[in-house]
Amino acid sequence: MNLSFSFIVPVYNRPNEIKELLDSLLEQTYTSPYEIVIVEDGSTISSEDIIEAYKNKLQISYLKKPNSGPGDSRNYGMKRARGNYFIVLDSDCILPPQYLVEAEKSLKNKYVDCYGGPDAAHESFTVVQKAINYAMTSFFTTGGIRGGKTSVGRFQPRSFNMGISKVAFEATGGYGNIHPGEDPDLTIRIWNKGFTTRLIPEAFVYHKRRIDWSKFYIQVNKFGMVRPILNKWHPETKKLTYWFPTIFCLGLVFSLIMATVGLIFPLYLYGLYFCLLFVDSLIKNKNLAIALLSLAAVCIQFVGYGYGFVKSTLLLRSSNKKAEELLPKLFFKN
Repeated sequence: MNLSFSFIVPVYNRPNEIKELLDSLLEQTYTSPYEIVIVEDGSTISSEDIIEAYKNKLQISYLKKPNSGPGDSRNYGMKRARGNYFIVLDSDCILPPQYLVEAEKSLKNKYVDCYGGPDAAHESFTVVQKAINYAMTSFFTTGGIRGGKTSVGRFQPRSFNMGISKVAFEATGGYGNIHPGEDPDLTIRIWNKGFTTRLIPEAFVYHKRRIDWSKFYIQVNKFGMVRPILNKWHPETKKLTYWFPTIFCLGLVFSLIMATVGLIFPLYLYGLYFCLLFVDSLIKNKNLAIALLSLAAVCIQFVGYGYGFVKSTLLLRSSNKKAEELLPKLFFKN
């Protein structure tokens, strides 16, 4: 198949991030033409001046539209893109020079209509960013769902680094208006249309995630809240593992209570788990501060996700209202 790539990048008030992304695209070793479609999603801080400086160096299509969320903005860009294979990125990503070469090589060797790639921590990231990256990508925390695994079940691409063919986009209609959660929802609908997905480990990005601890909690809390909605929409995808953060948090509280009456074995098990995380992070990041902060990141991740999951589950099960009515902050009006 003759592949013609179009990068699709929604941006909202993040001109500096777009500059870093475009700088990394300038370093691509890929020699064939490709398109970059940047969709300004109703920003009040425009990226136009930044993008203008790159128009003579890169093939950029710059589009503006009212704010309607990242999913709708990606659809807007894909409808107007000239390529036959779209690569969706978040604006806070940086690409390694070989990204497109590796993606094309893998697709030509074993074509799929949708792929996902991992995210990694760039050497320029802060210790907090690297700790959060560890919590989000480690097999011991998320099971490798963001690119840390290679063969466990069908891989669900995430929209910070997701390739989708024009054919699959047109067949599914693209992303829905839920956010977050729009990427697993699209992946499931891609499967239901008979297309396949897979992980391309070599097509990784550096996902910067410019968030502090408070914003990280809000993010993972929303991840937890959307999962029961996706389970309701796509009941065939339900898994007991989605309850793990909630069970983990309740178990930790129970272990602390039991320790007050002299039963400390359950607390030892939690200590063993945290030691495993610490050693794993230390080996991967080679930094004591990051390893320690990784423990804080994992705790915030589990508490935020677990609480969001339980809250959303109880709301959905106790009401006949649609998810859009019960949890309106998780949906954009297109």
